[in-house]
Amino acid sequence: MALARSLAPVLLNGGVVYLRGELGAGKTTFARALLRAMGVGERVKSPTYSLLERYTVNGRDAFHLDLYRISNAGELEWLGLDELDAPEKIVLVEWPERGRGALPKPDLEIALEHEGRGRSACLSAGSARASGWLDGIQAVAGRAGK
Repeated sequence: MALARSLAPVLLNGGVVYLRGELGAGKTTFARALLRAMGVGERVKSPTYSLLERYTVNGRDAFHLDLYRISNAGELEWLGLDELDAPEKIVLVEWPERGRGALPKPDLEIALEHEGRGRSACLSAGSARASGWLDGIQAVAGRAGK
């Protein structure tokens, strides 16, 4: 949740985030915390059965997808994912490997894993703007550690 809160300000202007990890690794918890930190006041539902939930954040569309229940990207045609491929959209995708070829490219990938009683996260930039986000987060973390 702390990581989600630190990423929220940089994602307010849009971005695509892939969330990876085994069942129970914290992908949905992370997405909920991120959307709440970005100002979503309504209930943030898990899109496990609906596949897609839509919110408004900072005047922009925010989409949370959970693709666990699909078997191939062709099943996503009816969702109208074309609108996700715009730099100002906020897109969070759980199980992105199941939508390969139908999703916009990620700015950021976050791999979550169980670590003791908590979680660890590995962040990988997929775009220049995400590299800037990570540099900013590291700078803040560095100042906080002093």
